[in-house]
Amino acid sequence: MSWVSLIIKVDDAHAELLGEALLEQGALSIDIHDAAAGTEGEQLLFGEPGAPADEIWRNAEVTALFEKDTDIAAVILAVEHSAQIPVNANYRLENVAEQDWVRVTQSQFSPIQISERLWIVPTWHQSPDPAAINLILDPGLAFGTGSHPTTQLCLAWLDQNLQQDESLLDYGCGSGILAIAALKLGASHVAGIDIDPNAVEASRMNAERNHCDQSNIEFASAYDDLDGRLPADKQVDVVVANILANPLIILAPILMSACRSGGRIVLSGVLQEQAEEVMIVYQQWFNMQISGEQDGWVLLTGGKI
Repeated sequence: MSWVSLIIKVDDAHAELLGEALLEQGALSIDIHDAAAGTEGEQLLFGEPGAPADEIWRNAEVTALFEKDTDIAAVILAVEHSAQIPVNANYRLENVAEQDWVRVTQSQFSPIQISERLWIVPTWHQSPDPAAINLILDPGLAFGTGSHPTTQLCLAWLDQNLQQDESLLDYGCGSGILAIAALKLGASHVAGIDIDPNAVEASRMNAERNHCDQSNIEFASAYDDLDGRLPADKQVDVVVANILANPLIILAPILMSACRSGGRIVLSGVLQEQAEEVMIVYQQWFNMQISGEQDGWVLLTGGKI
């Protein structure tokens, strides 16, 4: 079976309305994306707590998938009438052939080498180096497949700096990749916390998939743990948080209190232009520095004073 994709350029004020109108005309699916994606005009959307963000791209495209025999001309006329949006001069059609979508998706994720001894390997791939530390991880509901620069920066730091038998807290654990890596790299005990129950469940499943010793790794919701505050007797040697700049600033007292005296903190999810603002907050308690950079993202680390 094959389909036809109707792609319409529209401004941000009408994108969602257009999408709804196309669904009413029998579209099988709708996708809204930046019309300038992949070009110099691409508009990045960053949404962080406490910071205003654009909700949608100023120059958008709405892609609607229809069955091959759909009367597209009739669809366009109906949409123009119901949504009061001129479409006729701003659209194009693309044929979509039948594919094995599972294989197409899997082909986008290959093993990722973090260092000489550390790899991230999807379940459908053989490990390029069976003797390495292989983190078995598939894309899922939680952030952290290892493909994003912020995750890679954290993993590289752990590989180079984590000491045997240190304890670690991964705050905002997502898929659990950093906590799992830390345990595989020699940590004595690791804990992961996230506000998303799906992330907590994904982390537990990934830990089991990676044959982690369940007595040495645990995951919990931040809301189940004193609103994210760890008791003093649970202070750890290393605190890792790969989230975003504003949450890192807001969470600074909590993350500081989770780190023992003389311990270390590792922060990622910070753009280069945000680094100074984040470091100023954490310098109350840590000797902060920039320890890595990749594709405009930085890794901040510090020892607790």
